[in-house]
Parts: sequence; structure tokens; C-alpha cells
Amino acid sequence: MDSVFAGITELQRNKLCKLLEAHIYKFNENEEILQTIRDKNMICIVLEGACNMIEINYNGDENLIEELARESVFGTAISDMNDQDCQIRATAPDTKIAVFDYTRVIDLQNTNHIYYNIFLHNLFDIVHTKLRDRNDRIRILTKKTIREKLLAYFEYEYLKTRSKFIYMQNNFAQLADYLAINRSAMFRELKSLKEEKFIKVDGKRITLLYNP
Repeated sequence: MDSVFAGITELQRNKLCKLLEAHIYKFNENEEILQTIRDKNMICIVLEGACNMIEINYNGDENLIEELARESVFGTAISDMNDQDCQIRATAPDTKIAVFDYTRVIDLQNTNHIYYNIFLHNLFDIVHTKLRDRNDRIRILTKKTIREKLLAYFEYEYLKTRSKFIYMQNNFAQLADYLAINRSAMFRELKSLKEEKFIKVDGKRITLLYNP
């Protein structure tokens, strides 16, 4: 399930936002989002643009937790967010976020609307996927060496599509942040993996030359 609005028309989406009393916020690129909408009972959907969920450690270094593209879902109840060390920043101009009160979203009095039922089904599918992805990332991060983390990440991406072609959505620096490893050390390990014929790198495409 990729879209929380799958199977819902534009008209129905507008009715849904009205039914659930959604609040729409707009953000400029690099503007922090979380401080505007931080609430433990909120569910948020990226309507336009994109943003990143970032963890800032005690040294001030940033680690990418999650990339939130158009129609991504996040919120304190369903995302890896912490009041003190987590930020969400818009990464595209004119980023638009819809914010829903959780109690309104799960109000079963709305089930007489077919588009609400579709939305709720989609939402639960996405939450299930997010929890699975979070567990997979934890599994990757528990690996001891940079090589083990990279190979675990490649296996994780391979299992999504059963394709040995991995297309990076962002750059390798952000991959290092996602894996919580030193960028220079990661690039050295990638070079070693290329020399040992484990992978081939062409721009943002990584080809696996081995069986994950």
C-alpha cells in the first residue's frame, strides 16, 4: 500500500478532510514542521512536497530516520519521534501537510461513508508497513560492522522488489545517516565492495553482483 488515498477520488478526499476536520499547513523548504504540529494525538499526511524526519544526537550530528514523500503518513503514535531529539523538516518548497486528530480518525460513526472506510483500511496497511520497516531498520542497525550494515540494507531493499537493481531516492550521504555510520568510512567500504565485485554503482543505481 503506497497511498493513503488509494481508491479515493479527489472529491472524496476533500470530503474526507472536511469530515475529519483536518487542518492544512504549508511550509517552506528547510522549515521545521514538528514544532507546529507536535501533539501525541495527531496523524499527519504529506499532501504536497516532501520532508525528512531527522534525529539530532548530543554532538549535534543528524541521522536520517525517515524520508516522507507525497502522501506519506507520520505522527507521534505511529512514527519514531522523540520530543527532544527529533525534527521534521520540509525538503521541498510549498510542502503541504494535513493534520488529523487521532480520535476523529478512528471515530466509527464515520463508517457510513465509503470513502472513510477505504481511507481507514489504507491507513492501517500503511501503519503495518511502517512498523515492519522500523523493525527491519533496527535489524540493520544491530549489525556490528559497516560492511554488515550495508549488506543487510542491500538485502532489505532486494527483498522489497526481488530486483538486484537498487535505486537510491536520495544521495549516499543520506544513506550514511540512515545507517547511522560515518560517511567517509561508508564510502571506503562501498569502494571495497565495488573492487571485490559485490556491487556496481552507476549514479544513484546500485547493482547487486551477488545473491543476497
